[in-house]
Amino acid sequence: MKYLAKYISIAFLFFILLSCNKKLDVEPGTSIVPEQITNEADVEAVILGNYKSLQHFSAFGERYILIPDMLVDAKLSFVGTFIPYSEILRKQQDKTSSIAEGIWNRGYQLINTSNLALSKMDLVSDDNKAAFTAEAKFIRGITYFMLGGLFGKPYSAGNITTNEAVPLVLEPVLNSSDLATGNKPRATVDAVYKQVIEDLQDAAANLPADNGARANKFAAYAFLARVYMAQGNYAEAAAAANMVITEGNFTLATSFDMAFNNAANSPEDVFAIQQNEQSNAGVNNNGLTTFFAASPTGRGDVQVDPTIADLYEDGDIRKTYFYEGESITGAQGSYTRKWEKRYSVIPVVRLAEMYLTRAEANFRNSSAIGDTPLNDINAVRDRSNATAKVTLAEDDFIAERFRELAFEGDRYWTVKRLRLDVGSRPYDDDKLILPIPQRERDVNSQLTQNSGY
Repeated sequence: MKYLAKYISIAFLFFILLSCNKKLDVEPGTSIVPEQITNEADVEAVILGNYKSLQHFSAFGERYILIPDMLVDAKLSFVGTFIPYSEILRKQQDKTSSIAEGIWNRGYQLINTSNLALSKMDLVSDDNKAAFTAEAKFIRGITYFMLGGLFGKPYSAGNITTNEAVPLVLEPVLNSSDLATGNKPRATVDAVYKQVIEDLQDAAANLPADNGARANKFAAYAFLARVYMAQGNYAEAAAAANMVITEGNFTLATSFDMAFNNAANSPEDVFAIQQNEQSNAGVNNNGLTTFFAASPTGRGDVQVDPTIADLYEDGDIRKTYFYEGESITGAQGSYTRKWEKRYSVIPVVRLAEMYLTRAEANFRNSSAIGDTPLNDINAVRDRSNATAKVTLAEDDFIAERFRELAFEGDRYWTVKRLRLDVGSRPYDDDKLILPIPQRERDVNSQLTQNSGY
């Protein structure tokens, strides 16, 4: 795979910002070889380095959140000069898309680093082996979920045993002699989902309930809830979300604005990406704040459709969570405040999402696991001073998810699982997923291309 050329040292080009392991505290551009991983502290440093990789703009630092929203036209526009982004928004991306390449390369770096850590678990004490294994599998599982969803047809399209997603590589690729390990054909949607669920179930069973800013068992349950929703498995989705709500030590932030732009996790962050001035997704050309914040804080390239305010009733504080500004090129427009402040924590899964997931899953499953759909949706609405619902219909859940989770990447997954149109395009339109990067296909003849590219 082409990513080998760039990431042949895989996990070893990271800054070990969270570890005191000096053996692995390397400078950018240098690397160490796998044989230098000789003890438990080294294995933990590899895992910690993978969190740094999750922070990258081709992962949760930007593209895992922004690109899905662009693909489904989630009430935003791009006024910047970076052509690959405007191509995504216009559904004109092609097989040479640098954005598709970046997401693919970063994804397989994350996966390979997890595989490397898993291959070294014989160095870990019995006390920590299960938790370290679970942590590596968590990162691998959520990465495969993102890659499978962005490069493959959705689960809801059916034909899950024939539709292709991405290659499943479950062993580390460390050097050129391992090319056969990495150069695999695309696995089916069914196979990728099964692997994701297996990894996340293991993570949920073996991660601690409290793991600081790192993934804990409730983060695994939260992603399982996302996976089950994407499958239309509403009973399991409700149960997974219920675990987060009832067993996790999370509460909704006192007010909606307190869920964003924080220096540390808010009380409702089930899983979040940590950032600071020294370690972040970018401040010049990439990163959520770089794109979403108006100049001079950011570039202001991503503006939101001002009609989004019409989705909120008067008095709902979410209606006021927008401001007027301009891009660095002087384009006037509206901006969301969610990604307004530099070096802030990036919420990946919030408790509010789990309430909305449990509510909708229970509604569609005619169940009341944990609580009633009405109580759950009103828990989220009440926090924002929106009028409580008295009755519910299917459209209420779709609308409330967008009101609450706009510009957090959620709309893509809602469109795909519910088979909603995107303008004149059906949910499974060829251009609503990314192309398999041509550079990958040039070095791996087993990779087929998505139709439309």
